[in-house]
Amino acid sequence: MDRRYFIRTYGCQMNEHDSERIAGLLEGEGLVAASSADEADVVVLNTCCIRENADNKLYGALGHLKAAKAARPELEIVVAGCLAQKDRELIRQRASHVDVVVGTHNVHRTGELLERARREGPVVEIWDEALDEAEAFPSALPVKREVDYAAWVTIQVGCDNRCAFCIVPAVRGREISRPMDELVAEVERLASEGVVEVTLLGQNVNSYGRDLTKRRPLFAELLAAVARVEGIERVRFTSPHPKDLRPETIEAMATHPAVCPHLHLPLQSGSDRVLAAMHRGYTAERYLSRLEAARAAVADLAVTTDLIVGFPGETDQDFERTLEVVAAAGYDSAYTFVFSPRPGTEAAALTDRFVPPEVVAERFERLRVVVERSALARHRDRIGREELVLVEGPSKKDPSLRTGRTGQNKLVHFRSAEHLRPGTFARVRVTDASAHFLRGDLLAVTAAPRHRRRIPVVAG
Repeated sequence: MDRRYFIRTYGCQMNEHDSERIAGLLEGEGLVAASSADEADVVVLNTCCIRENADNKLYGALGHLKAAKAARPELEIVVAGCLAQKDRELIRQRASHVDVVVGTHNVHRTGELLERARREGPVVEIWDEALDEAEAFPSALPVKREVDYAAWVTIQVGCDNRCAFCIVPAVRGREISRPMDELVAEVERLASEGVVEVTLLGQNVNSYGRDLTKRRPLFAELLAAVARVEGIERVRFTSPHPKDLRPETIEAMATHPAVCPHLHLPLQSGSDRVLAAMHRGYTAERYLSRLEAARAAVADLAVTTDLIVGFPGETDQDFERTLEVVAAAGYDSAYTFVFSPRPGTEAAALTDRFVPPEVVAERFERLRVVVERSALARHRDRIGREELVLVEGPSKKDPSLRTGRTGQNKLVHFRSAEHLRPGTFARVRVTDASAHFLRGDLLAVTAAPRHRRRIPVVAG
């Protein structure tokens, strides 16, 4: 009987992409995917360390696996990713039943380390930096994608920014950009395999290529090159940094229809004092001016953001300013987070300035109301419009509904009497809206919008 593996992923798209690579490596060694950890011979926990609850989730999962390991000593447990990079030997100290601990820079060695652990016993191998460019990029490894029609492409690893709250530079290292010709070749290969949507990944995609040229970013040129690849109908990217959003990137979004009209632009705070303490490199006014320029250039642009509530020292006045800027920005949606101190970051040391939890909770709820108000208003404005939707499959909550996304990354639920293959394009008229998704009626199944002409917005 084939040996089976199960991967549980915590965190961002970079981690999801790393998990695809780990799956590709394991399948290359003859393992097959299991539907749960209970059915697996190898369990991989690919971790995140951005927030404190990520630690809790990992050690909670390892606690459950301890009993499974006692019942099945042949079960192999791997901890990979950012928390492995950060905690290293601590994971083995807290969970001695773990067989392999592997970090962010040596994910390609997962299979080799498992084999070594079978011979020699538990292994902890963490590299502080990738040894060379070929080893820096998980995109150079085999891949087992979850869907056939969409793919992630890592364009850059690491981050050279030093935001006071963020541990990513410590666990992902310095910025290293992948050569553009390799990226375009990968996208061309993906298109030949039937992929119609790619998402370009990096910790700060806007600074892509700065290390290659030693002078300026190349992200706008990369967007244009990928958008021209035959067969690629949608190009997305995440995450950009507002301080590095350049006019040429906005121009590339505006002039290349394959680039989706969606911009994720993390604000974090609307207070200039807090932004300075965070080392974000922009003011609220500068942020709003760049957002205004993007909306002026890119038709029907959807904008999403990240926001942190309760950064150390945040006053009532600081938070009121955040509410004002969020209302002015009019986001389509936002990811809102309570400040989480991460050991080793500058902000974690500001313990005397931590905001009381009850104050943070009250602010968080007030922010949620403002965000959802603008999201609902923007979604209601789409009622009666015709949207081009890339079908993802049945709705998880209601299998009678089909689910897909617009170019703006808006989730749309609609009914269809016929089975629609994931990756199919459909025209849907929006009939109802909530703050988090749209509802609509299927008008027609359509071919890919060759040559990427966006479907006009039509009032109903």
